Amino acid sequence: MARFSLLFLVLFYAVKSDAQTFTRAELLNKVKGMLVGSAIGDAMGAPTEMWSRDYIQMEYGFVDHLDSMVREPSPEGTWLVNLPAGGTTDDTRWKKLTFQYLLSLGDKPELDAKKFAQHLLQEYEQAVKALKNTPGTDPAAFEAQSRRMAWLQEWAAVSRPFVAGKYLEYNDALSRFYGGEMVCAGLLYAPATGAFFPDDPMKAYQETFKTCIYDLGYARDLSALMAAMTAQAMAKDANPEKMLNVFRDIDPQGFFQSRLVGRSAYRILREARQIVFEAQKLQWTDVDSTKTPKPRFLKVDALYLTRMQKAFQLLDAKNQDMPFHAGEITLQVLTAMIFADFDFEKALSFLINFGRDNDTTGAVLGGVLGAYWGFDRLPGRLTVPVLRENKALLDTDLDQLANQLTDKILQRNKP
Repeated sequence: MARFSLLFLVLFYAVKSDAQTFTRAELLNKVKGMLVGSAIGDAMGAPTEMWSRDYIQMEYGFVDHLDSMVREPSPEGTWLVNLPAGGTTDDTRWKKLTFQYLLSLGDKPELDAKKFAQHLLQEYEQAVKALKNTPGTDPAAFEAQSRRMAWLQEWAAVSRPFVAGKYLEYNDALSRFYGGEMVCAGLLYAPATGAFFPDDPMKAYQETFKTCIYDLGYARDLSALMAAMTAQAMAKDANPEKMLNVFRDIDPQGFFQSRLVGRSAYRILREARQIVFEAQKLQWTDVDSTKTPKPRFLKVDALYLTRMQKAFQLLDAKNQDMPFHAGEITLQVLTAMIFADFDFEKALSFLINFGRDNDTTGAVLGGVLGAYWGFDRLPGRLTVPVLRENKALLDTDLDQLANQLTDKILQRNKP
């Protein structure tokens, strides 16, 4: 018995310490893959965010590449007018903001909901101060700074009472957050917190769950699961089955025990599998090559594209009132992963051409699959413009952020 216990402890600590066995280059490849992969998804979806499929096809054809965007700036969207290919929206700003929070932590890897809320609140207050101090009378300057302030105003309204410990006021503010809709709040930053716990999906879930104080209902579970999936994707022995099994095996909050309902997150995974199963029933006799799109870079045949269109139709039936509903976002991301067999480019093209909130779905999926494949496996035609434009135009040095967080993780894991 004593020999068995000793063997168990040896195996347990060998598994738990696996994150420490990464070389710096290996860990950086995964962290940078998550960060840049998410930015690629954001940049690929940004030109057509919230567009219908017909309009996407009319304006851009089949999207399997980065393109310039002609769109009005907005707080949650692009902050500049008509960004070139590679430009990003708030989905990438959220990764940057979360990385900055993670870099501010001490040696212990525990996240703190109150400190996270304070971090967001300080960012908002700095933007308000900058708006007040805007010199001159040029309206463009005020509009630009107003966008930076409005980006976090909904979040600040929830953060302020939470930081102050006024939890009844916090609950009221949360009920009004973006109109009380179950928006994809934590999903905006979950891949970033997940990357902080490489190969430890349980820890990633538990720590991310703490910070998801802006999520309503089972959206909090979905956010924590996406962080756990990212952490699992960073494991050296990661594979699609292990990543999907996170939705079954990681449940420290006991969502599976919910009376009459069970775990909504697991139901979403089953729906994604069913959609892919039904779409893949189509055969060559169902193909009409005159109606299939013409990809520029993606190497797929007409049957693949016909099945993709079928999956789109099945997903349409699951759409929520709001395209940025956390459940809808998760269903689309999981469906794209499974349909494309976890191929980075194919899965992203699936989401971007489906439409809806496709910069956010692209950013979530890009983060998870970027962590899985690593930066060195991402196509240069996508990474180069994203790295360049974010640094040159958007004050976001993705390479520097990835290096800084890699060093932070290694420092934390020193024996």
